[in-house]
Amino acid sequence: MSYRILLLLFAWMSCGWLFAQTPDSTAQENDLDFGEFDDFDFGDVEVKTYCSSKIIGISPQQLISLGYDFQGSYDASFSAIGSFEDGADVPQETYQINSTQGVRLVANIPVYSRNSLVVQLGANIWDMRYQFDEPDDQISNEVARSINQNGLRTAGLNTTVFKPLDETRFLLFQGSADLSGDYTFDNMQSLDYLRYSAAALFGWRKSDYFQWAVGLSRTYRVGEMNYIPVVLLNWTAKDSPWGVECLLPARAHVRYSLSPRNMLFAGFELEGQSYSINGVSETLNNQSLEIRRGEMRWRAMWQRQLTGFVWLQAQAGYRINWSYNADTLPGGDEFFRGFFGNQEYAMLNSLTNPFYANISINLVSP
Repeated sequence: MSYRILLLLFAWMSCGWLFAQTPDSTAQENDLDFGEFDDFDFGDVEVKTYCSSKIIGISPQQLISLGYDFQGSYDASFSAIGSFEDGADVPQETYQINSTQGVRLVANIPVYSRNSLVVQLGANIWDMRYQFDEPDDQISNEVARSINQNGLRTAGLNTTVFKPLDETRFLLFQGSADLSGDYTFDNMQSLDYLRYSAAALFGWRKSDYFQWAVGLSRTYRVGEMNYIPVVLLNWTAKDSPWGVECLLPARAHVRYSLSPRNMLFAGFELEGQSYSINGVSETLNNQSLEIRRGEMRWRAMWQRQLTGFVWLQAQAGYRINWSYNADTLPGGDEFFRGFFGNQEYAMLNSLTNPFYANISINLVSP
């Protein structure tokens, strides 16, 4: 991927962030989290009031984030392409991957911000480069060879709507479309392979220190498409520096605030997507071969204000492989396996688990 393109895109989104700001506007799609929008008092005029989308003490919402992700050495095992039941004992070729690393650029810009409605648009680019210990001519598995040569990446758009209903109740809606695969920006893959995610939640803001919501999501966080219930819970202790920030089962963190501008976290996050391996797919008679990458990241995280709206975030932890199997999709059409489906996989792959680190510079909401 051309990092010149990344820098230009980052500059464009920075300008968009500056022009989009209003005194009461802030949002973050990926965390289903928005800035605080205070109620207004117009004296004797009776005005309907709405609940805020934030609670006291919660971590600052990131509008633009530019980061770098690094995973240490681990082993990757790939089967041949065929038809295999989950958990079957099949021959695999194992390779050592010395590192996996890449740039991550995320933006979430509020485009409409009122105390009765907040709408935001976002974009993301994630790049993953695999450094195999073996040279290309010693990698006989064609999928492993394609990953070594091209890496994997995701580019997507998203939107989020926060709709307060009254002083305590609210709705959250989120939708995204992502194009994931071993393509390059000079040789993009077809938009037929866009993968769509969505979530809808109904919530309650019980106090300035506690909010929660329940809903349903269509997600690729464990690699393949699934429909799962979700629970949002944000809580801050009134008389101590402790708090909790959760969107289960996607992520959960315990928060300790050294100060309002210096915070520590411990917890986990699920991460994943379905990646089309285009070079291999071309040989499969109009079938898309897709790696269902899903992983759980246990981590410690530190967030600190550098100056003004600029914050530093650093995290380190242990990456646990959830899934790296592959499916073949006729014509690229998705199907639903869920947790209980018995459809066969086209490949049974596995990764061992390395330590990882991530660092980012973030522009946060006022």
